[in-house]
Amino acid sequence: MTPVAAIACILFPDFTQLDLTGPYEVFHRMPDAVVYVAAASGEPVESEGGLAIVPTLTFDELPPCDVLFVPGGPGVNEAMLDEQLIGVLQLHAARASWVTSACTGSLLLGAAGLLAGNEATTHWASLEFLAAFGAWPKRERVVVSGNRITGAGVTAGIDVALRIAAEVYGARVAEEIRVAIEYGAPETSPEVREAVERRLSKMKIARGRAVEEAARKLSS
Repeated sequence: MTPVAAIACILFPDFTQLDLTGPYEVFHRMPDAVVYVAAASGEPVESEGGLAIVPTLTFDELPPCDVLFVPGGPGVNEAMLDEQLIGVLQLHAARASWVTSACTGSLLLGAAGLLAGNEATTHWASLEFLAAFGAWPKRERVVVSGNRITGAGVTAGIDVALRIAAEVYGARVAEEIRVAIEYGAPETSPEVREAVERRLSKMKIARGRAVEEAARKLSS
């Protein structure tokens, strides 16, 4: 499969920030990936906890992308009835190789008619609502159904992003990213550890110099 060229992350008011920022940490580490964060306007979008994210472009500026990703959160209730947002999802899902979500972002995919006939998951407290959109609810951390990848609640978004990395680039790349962000157990194969250490070597040299200087100042 062709490596990811563009990933579109969709923003709406009252989203859950970890639904977005967890997967984003994986996405930006994918080789040659360009990650867009798109919203209705260029103004900062506030999450449910008050942390605001500045979009990189608007819905109108969003180009066709290989991966469409939708977070969840309390704002899903209003977003499901937002005709502009639903139209954006439908438009870009038709062009994307992968249509994905974390947490209750799958309800937005459902409201856009993008999960009918597919197995899907979401946050455990909202799993019952997927059937209304013609989806087959499945209580799992990550569910892959055709080119639809949905995740369970909040932290499962990281698992979704790692699954996308594995599907597009292969298990080795996904494992290197997992180890680099230290998600789960740090144990891995010597080959993967060496690859990650090579990638971090330049930064570690610079960090070593900074630590040496900071320690010198502390002791002076």
